[in-house]
Amino acid sequence: MIYRQLGRTGLKVSQLGFGAMRLPMVGEGEGATVNRELAIPMIHRAFEAGVNYIDTAVGYCNYDSQRAVGEALKGWRDRIIVSTKNPYYGEDEKEWWGNLEQSLERLQITRVDVYNHHGLSWKAYEEQVEPRVSKWMKRAKDQGLIRHICFSFHDNNEALMKLAGTGYGDAATVQYNMLDRSLEKGIARAHEKGMGIVVMGPVGGGRLGSDNNVLSALVPEIRRVPELALRFVLANPNVSVALSGMATMKMVEENVLIASDPRNLTAEEYAAIDAHLNRLKGMAELYCTACGYCKPCQAGIDIPRVFDLYNRGRIYGIWDSAREEYRCMPAAQWFPAPHATDCTQCGECEEKCPQKISIRAQLGEAHDALMSTGKNA
Repeated sequence: MIYRQLGRTGLKVSQLGFGAMRLPMVGEGEGATVNRELAIPMIHRAFEAGVNYIDTAVGYCNYDSQRAVGEALKGWRDRIIVSTKNPYYGEDEKEWWGNLEQSLERLQITRVDVYNHHGLSWKAYEEQVEPRVSKWMKRAKDQGLIRHICFSFHDNNEALMKLAGTGYGDAATVQYNMLDRSLEKGIARAHEKGMGIVVMGPVGGGRLGSDNNVLSALVPEIRRVPELALRFVLANPNVSVALSGMATMKMVEENVLIASDPRNLTAEEYAAIDAHLNRLKGMAELYCTACGYCKPCQAGIDIPRVFDLYNRGRIYGIWDSAREEYRCMPAAQWFPAPHATDCTQCGECEEKCPQKISIRAQLGEAHDALMSTGKNA
């Protein structure tokens, strides 16, 4: 296994981290729990291969991830860097401390190594963290309950750069992959300021988990897209850890093999990938730039999202995940949205679209392609 420094924490971390958000489950609905018979051997196999960073959170795996990780840590605690998160930003200090105490209990540890504000934004930092919640964090650190104050992040590039400039937080967990490089400048700035960078979603939340003809031929020696995606993230010198949500033993074996290989993308290979991805992005933006001017839709259709899924297939060749997400849209737990066929043909979206896209016609095309069972649109 290859190790890197997690910014100013000084921690030596494996460049592959175990993301405990997608552990195998047993049961359904509210009664579902982590399948210990599958999950714990997976975690132990990663530890045995040299992975020394594991990340979880309060709500992961139907609120059971922390417990499962805690069981897996038995006999390994002194060798593993544990990261978890506190989602609370309110005014009730007792609730914030309750989250921390519950996490320590579930993880069966006395101190969290990397304790994150969960999903920090610049607005939350200004209005809640800086004036109030940061004081609780610092007190917990002074009491030895946490080692390093950090945060996970879902805001924009400007917000990340501003947060890096405050000097608050020793590391940031951010979204970054071949399909989403929007935070590259912020990542570079944070690294420059001494922050460790943990990347979540290096394989695009599974979107880059299957092979396709568009991306698989970019580097001749790398034929599988998941490997290319992971190597792309690890090739960024500003990244400390690529955090992979591994759901099967096969994923663990494949990822530790990649992360233990000293071969890195050459500058020429990285430049070729970058140029190709920029060309693809330019093609996608010919169809929709996701500016959002078409919203709101009277029928409730998330037009930019539909086009993003359609472009994922027709531009990047990633049809499987695009179709799966589209078919789940009406029933999605967090972001339910109508299908494109619910369009009332009012035409208001086309009047507002700065690119003058024939949205109504293209919604129909997108629906047909995303509901198709074929390999191509």
